[in-house]
Amino acid sequence: MKRALVTGGSGGIGAAICRRLAADGHHVIVHANRGLAKAEAVVAAIVAAGGSAEAVAFDVTERAATAAALEKLLEGGAIQILVNNAGIHADAVFPGMSAGQWDSVIDVSVNGFFNVTQPLTLPMIRTRWGRIVNISSVAGLTGNRGQVNYSAAKGALHAASKSLALELASRGITVNCVAPGIIATDMIDGAFDGEAIKKLVPMQRAGQPEEVADLVAFLASERAAYISGQVISINGAMI
Repeated sequence: MKRALVTGGSGGIGAAICRRLAADGHHVIVHANRGLAKAEAVVAAIVAAGGSAEAVAFDVTERAATAAALEKLLEGGAIQILVNNAGIHADAVFPGMSAGQWDSVIDVSVNGFFNVTQPLTLPMIRTRWGRIVNISSVAGLTGNRGQVNYSAAKGALHAASKSLALELASRGITVNCVAPGIIATDMIDGAFDGEAIKKLVPMQRAGQPEEVADLVAFLASERAAYISGQVISINGAMI
């Protein structure tokens, strides 16, 4: 049984990924920042379905706290599947964007990627097998009005993933990005109505978190051993 860590695992997409990885037979560590109760609810659902999971809470932007939490988790063995799903929005048109809005989004997506991934890399290398999947966004590929910070963060994640894939390719470890478009989660409630989605998405519907989870689970599997350094979109033909 491989051990998997999903950051932001208490949210809509994250929870679906956790459930899918658990269904595939992995022990899933469901991460939350302040929403530990939500992470524990995801764990309870997984265990009730016959899976194996545990919850953990730490702020991915706090390097020392993250390192301490990961050190404790590594006492149970290497984490061979890592899904960097934690991310936030702080939208504003660029002339009116505050330094705090810029810093917070970059901090979670980019610094959070480093803070979580770097301590797990060497233990993963020692096992000669690993899967790192970074959850990005269509905004990192096309840009989006009001999301210069978010697009910059996700674009940086694409470049970092490609470089890390090159470093780890000979060690049996793959690194990929999944870039969702409009997915039916609480995050898009109020942002897109049905008519707007039909105009933006050629398939004329929002994607489901489970559809993203299926793609992530494939990339985390043995079947995806020759796929690395890729940014894979799942957006209903938006681009």
